[in-house]
Amino acid sequence: MSVTHPAGFVAAGLAAGIKGEDRKDMALLVNQGPRFAAAAVFTSNRCLANPVIWSKEVVKDGTVRAVVVNSGGANCYTGSEGFQVTHATAEQVASGLGIGAGDVLVCSTGLIGLLNDRQTLLDGVDALVPQLSEHGGDDAAHAIMTTDSVAKQVVVERDGWSIGGMAKGAGMLAPQLATMLVFLTTDAVASPAELDEALRRATAQSFDRLDADGCMSTNDTVTLQASGASGVEPGVDALAEALTEACVDLALQLLRDAEGAEHDVHITVRGAASEADALEAGRSIARSALFKTAIFGKDPNWGRVLASLGTTSAAFDPLDLDVAMNDVWVCRSSTPAESRDLVDLTGREVTVTVDLKSGPHEATIWTNDLTHAYVHENSAYSS
Repeated sequence: MSVTHPAGFVAAGLAAGIKGEDRKDMALLVNQGPRFAAAAVFTSNRCLANPVIWSKEVVKDGTVRAVVVNSGGANCYTGSEGFQVTHATAEQVASGLGIGAGDVLVCSTGLIGLLNDRQTLLDGVDALVPQLSEHGGDDAAHAIMTTDSVAKQVVVERDGWSIGGMAKGAGMLAPQLATMLVFLTTDAVASPAELDEALRRATAQSFDRLDADGCMSTNDTVTLQASGASGVEPGVDALAEALTEACVDLALQLLRDAEGAEHDVHITVRGAASEADALEAGRSIARSALFKTAIFGKDPNWGRVLASLGTTSAAFDPLDLDVAMNDVWVCRSSTPAESRDLVDLTGREVTVTVDLKSGPHEATIWTNDLTHAYVHENSAYSS
C-alpha cells in the first residue's frame, strides 16, 4: 500500500543524516513511464519556501520525472544559498537518473530558517538512486515524516488502473493545504490538464476541508504523477472520483495524527444558502479555541458553536439555529433542547451538526480538539 503500487513507479527512503541521527529523512520517487504527465497544487501562503518556488516552475509544463524530498529542514527564508541548494539537489537527481533537472520536483519539510547542508543532500541523492525499487514506497513514506507518529499511505484500485499515495503532516492543518506534503501516483493515462483538473477537484473535497489549528505552512505541496503504464484512460471524472477517495483517506489519516489531539471532530453545516456559507460557518467553529478546548474537556458547550457562527457573513437567522453533538440535538431554534448530559464525548470521534435553515447546501470541515499535549509539542518543537 504505497506510491509504488501503480505500475511505473519506484521509490526509496533512507537516513541521509539531515536530522543528525539514524532516522530516515530523505526520499526519492521516480516515474519510469512510459508517460510523465504531472500536476501539483501548492500552499497559498505568500511566504514561500525555496523548494515551492522551484517546483512551481518545474510543473508548469506538465512533465515531472522525479520528486526528491527531505525532512528535518524546510529550506525557507534561507537566502539565495537556500535556493541554490534546492537547485543543486534537483541537478544531482537529474545526473543520477539521466534526466533534466527541469523535470525534478523538490520538497522540504521542517523548521523555517534552517539551511540544509548542501553536501548532505547531494550525498543523500547519490545513496537513494541505487536503492530505488517498486517496493520502496514504505521507506519513502517514513522518510518524509517530521512530527508524525505514523506514516500515511493509501491505495485505491480501479478496473485495470490504480492510485497510490503517501503524506506527511500532523498539525498546522488549515485550508489551502497544511503543513503537509502529499505525493500521489497513478498508472492511468491522462494529460497534464486532466490531472490538474482532477487534482484540484479532489483537494477541494479533502485537504482543503482540514482545519486543525488555522495555521498555514510555507512548504505545502500536493503532487500527482501519471505513468500511463496501465494503458487505461479513465477520463477526468473517473480520475477525480478515485483521487478524491484517496485524498479523503489521507486527509483523515492526517487528522487522526494531529499533534496531541484526543478527539477528531467532524463539523457538518447544512441548510446553508451556498456551499461557501457552509464552509465559512464550519471553519469558524473549527478555529474557535473556546470550542476546541470545550471538546477536550468533554463539555458539549453548544453556546460556543453559536458564538462562532455569529462572527461569519453566512446567511441565517440568529434566533433559529439548530445544533447537534454526537446526534443529540442540544439546541433547537437557538434555545436549549435535549439535555447536554445525553452527549457522550469520551470517544475519539465527535460529530457536530449545525442547521442554518437558509438553503439546500452543506459542507463538512474536519478538525480536532486543543489539548495540553498540542501546546507542549509545539512549544518544544525546535529543541
